Amino acid sequence: MVSVTFFGGGESRRGGQQDGADLRYDIEISLKEAYQGAEKEISYRAAASCDHCNGSGAEPGSKVVTCPTCGGAGRVVTSRGFFQVQQTCPTCGGSGRKPEKACSKCGGEGRVLKSRSVKVRIPPGVDTGQKLRSVGNGEAGLMGGHPGDLYVVIHVKESDLFERHGEDLYCDVPIKFTLAALGGSIEVPTLSNESGRVSLKIPAGTQPGTLFKLPDRGMPRLRGAGHGHQFVRVHIEVPKKLNSDQRKHLEAFATACGDADAPMDEGFLNKVKRFFE
Repeated sequence: MVSVTFFGGGESRRGGQQDGADLRYDIEISLKEAYQGAEKEISYRAAASCDHCNGSGAEPGSKVVTCPTCGGAGRVVTSRGFFQVQQTCPTCGGSGRKPEKACSKCGGEGRVLKSRSVKVRIPPGVDTGQKLRSVGNGEAGLMGGHPGDLYVVIHVKESDLFERHGEDLYCDVPIKFTLAALGGSIEVPTLSNESGRVSLKIPAGTQPGTLFKLPDRGMPRLRGAGHGHQFVRVHIEVPKKLNSDQRKHLEAFATACGDADAPMDEGFLNKVKRFFE
């Protein structure tokens, strides 16, 4: 996502000077870049000071003089019947000054459109909607006015693995039902180290939807030290197909557990009975 937006003209000052407009640049980064931080070089086109007239708008050798139409006021008054209307001077555009001879390159504006490149450092922990300010990299000013600033607006792409909530990260991990029953260890994805994996202990008897907390493995805190947390939600995979040997052993397990006679949890059955009493 790349776009450049103008924030509007800058402040006008005496002598015809006018500050340049601020610019907005939207950039899209990955969640990993938001976690680690990144340096991006962005390119855009914006009004820059004319190098032929040094931003004065006057052809070299000529001068900038008081506008003869408005006398330097920058505004003119016209009569319309009983009314007088004050308007921006059409000759100088409100600056009150104009070049004796307009610059042959910029036509007297003092600015030309140029391609620019700026390196922007994106700090770790940024989130969508946050802005970075690059001072002086907006539009050039008129008649020596100050340049505007460049505001870089961050957009973090959605991740296939992680769901972000502020400084915390959530991910869903499938595990075998045998692992949930017997317990063990698995490796889960993480942004907190170079390998991209971290070991997670699964206790015996883990239930579907159990949420495990990995402290300090979430996003860096943009303001302040430390990190948020990472949460891992497990989903238990049930095999869709069993061969005869697997089915035989699983049926024996069900019989040993009494599941064949009472396939539903006794506590749930009691709730159903009480509901219909």
